Amino acid sequence: MRCYAVLCAYGYFPILVETFVLRLLVFISFCTLLLSSCRVSRQPAVDPDTRLQASIDSIAQAFAPDKRIVWFRVQAKDGVVKGETTSPAAKAALIEKLAASGITYIDSITILPSANLKGMTQAVVTISLGNLRVQPSHRAELATQATMGTPLKVWKQERGWYLVQTPDNYLAWIDGDAIQRMNHLRLAEWKAAPKVIFTAPYGFAYQYPGDEATISDMVYGDIMMAVDSLAGYLKVEFPDGRIAYIDHKQAMPYGEWRASRQPLPQNIVETAHKLMGIPYLWGGTSFKGVDCSGFTKTVYFMNGLVLPRDASQQVLLGQEIDTSAYFARLQPGDLLFFGGRDKTNLQERVVHVGLYIGNGEFIHSSGRVQVGSLFPGAPNYDAFEHRRLLQARRITPEQSLYDLRTTPLF
Repeated sequence: MRCYAVLCAYGYFPILVETFVLRLLVFISFCTLLLSSCRVSRQPAVDPDTRLQASIDSIAQAFAPDKRIVWFRVQAKDGVVKGETTSPAAKAALIEKLAASGITYIDSITILPSANLKGMTQAVVTISLGNLRVQPSHRAELATQATMGTPLKVWKQERGWYLVQTPDNYLAWIDGDAIQRMNHLRLAEWKAAPKVIFTAPYGFAYQYPGDEATISDMVYGDIMMAVDSLAGYLKVEFPDGRIAYIDHKQAMPYGEWRASRQPLPQNIVETAHKLMGIPYLWGGTSFKGVDCSGFTKTVYFMNGLVLPRDASQQVLLGQEIDTSAYFARLQPGDLLFFGGRDKTNLQERVVHVGLYIGNGEFIHSSGRVQVGSLFPGAPNYDAFEHRRLLQARRITPEQSLYDLRTTPLF
């Protein structure tokens, strides 16, 4: 008690308490900083493969945003960047990006076409209608179709299937039995030969004139080499060398056909009506069956213009036309696009396409090729499609992928 009283009397006790409190606060602050630094150091480092894949994904978005037309299948695993691409520019950009990032990796990217094709990187469809699929299997989804005589780029082989690219740039797999592979020289020779085009909706090629034995069925758009003409038949050669005879009324010289195309509104509508009742077929692009964009693509092809394969690609062409005022600004032959909008950014998502034929009516493939109306109260009013109409576009010959009158593909 005497010590306590002495300390208080001389003013030392408050000083000791203050010193103790300050030291305690410094200690607490030090511990807090130490714990904080420990937490930061425990955060895991970014995995090298994750960093590699981020660069790969950015290049894919820049060079191959549409996987239907550019093959870019590249992945990172255990420091190895492995895969394939049809775009040398995409690989070059990726290598440059990875070099700038300083990430260590092993380059194992193959630029197609594959070396094991041995220069046979071209092909021509040899059957009436080649089925192109999303995977190398007959069980896989049908992606699109290509008529006889269609030239294809060949990128790689997997078992008996080939990854090919059509003249409208669509990538898919086709059975090797449906094509004749060629090198560039042989394809040039085939293209230079005189040809005929099958112009009936459907028919047959025969072994001999007047014979009922067939070589193949035929559809509109099939291209063959012209050999001879006799007794009401045309003697033709298929791309794989088979000789056949077709009714001369069902075909015409390809050059003559090209020159006769007139993609006028009334001609497009008239052609569209020729497919009325054709059944809907996912991936179909012929008189054997069509999906919505296959229908519009076939109609425009019959008038000498090549469109992209899918509705979401076709909508990128041409000029948008105002659909207000009861569609008064539309003209027959314009394409109508249907779908919805993304809930977050309201971006259009096109899933269906039809062809405007006038008076508020349109023709499209839905179950079958049929005519619907956009006018409420009409007997054939299509309320479902009317609700999801997004826009209309007019495609001129200059805005198509190819005008066959000036750019022969065969």
